[in-house]
Amino acid sequence: MTSLDELPIRDDLRGLEPYGAPHLHLPVELNVNENTHPIPEDVARDIIESIARELITVNRYPDREFTALRESLAGYLEGTEPGSGITREHIWAANGSNEILQQILMAFGGPGRSVLGFPPTYSMHSIIAKGTGTEWIAGERDPGFLISPSTAVEWIQKTTPDVVFFCAPNNPTGTALGLDTIRAAYDAFDGIVVVDEAYAEFAPAGEPTALSLLEGRPRLIVSRTMSKAFAFAGARLGYLAADPAVTDALRLVRLPYHLSALTQAAAVAALAHAPEMLAMVDDIKAQRDRMVEELTALGYSPWPTAANFVLFGGVDEPEALWQQLLDRGIIIRNLSIPGHLRVSAGTAAETTAFLDAMRELTPPRP
Repeated sequence: MTSLDELPIRDDLRGLEPYGAPHLHLPVELNVNENTHPIPEDVARDIIESIARELITVNRYPDREFTALRESLAGYLEGTEPGSGITREHIWAANGSNEILQQILMAFGGPGRSVLGFPPTYSMHSIIAKGTGTEWIAGERDPGFLISPSTAVEWIQKTTPDVVFFCAPNNPTGTALGLDTIRAAYDAFDGIVVVDEAYAEFAPAGEPTALSLLEGRPRLIVSRTMSKAFAFAGARLGYLAADPAVTDALRLVRLPYHLSALTQAAAVAALAHAPEMLAMVDDIKAQRDRMVEELTALGYSPWPTAANFVLFGGVDEPEALWQQLLDRGIIIRNLSIPGHLRVSAGTAAETTAFLDAMRELTPPRP
């Protein structure tokens, strides 16, 4: 049997590791920031009926421009950020936000070009960079996992990237990103600024997002997903908002008919129930805040978070604690950040199970 090393793989891919979050089926799964709340039954019925209608003509290729879906996504974003002026022409979608990011680097990155990111951040940013032949540049954050405008500008001027990736809120830290940092980065060079807002719906209500900065900034791209707030991780639907010229660029690199008719139908049906789908967000935020409070009481050091997860420090032996939780049927995430673990906010029952286990496993503090 041939090994990977024996194949004529690209030299720049040799020795790399694929994305490797454990995929285990346990009673309490809080390791990959999924929305663990089930889709409401009436919404699920409408999605099923929508998919069933599409099945009748599934022998035909889907709408290559996914027009109805782009209309629905634009309506949703305009509703969440009134006055942003987002229309169908500003929207692009793909099979998860990872494919969105991949298409962005296929169009604006690639061999001889570079992308600047700020670890610790979403691990797929650097993996997608490598996969597209784009040089990954690791910038440094300020204390507290923050990125000030001056820090962003300093790294842009020092490294002269073609693309800059920000994550807002940041994964895995949950840290918010100020709009002033995005503005400063955009003005500091003539490349593409990508703001990955996968967790935007979990940020404090009423606060403006990067969507509010799109007007007059044709090189700014805001990436979103339906995986988190919409509990749609298994459906794989990511999207972006940007100047219409950006969507024209992505048409040059996308595969034809890349979004299936069934995916489009499911997403449009879910978006029609946006208020009902997003009702679970408030409960997730409540469970997240409960985790922060109770982990603090146990002597750990949770970082401020605007996402659906908590990164907490003060863990003497992260691998040992991770394994002890696993032995109890609870999986969280060990990201190899010294002294830290990350846990997703689940349902009330899942959160209780995690916190009860943490109380059992945490020795009294002196």
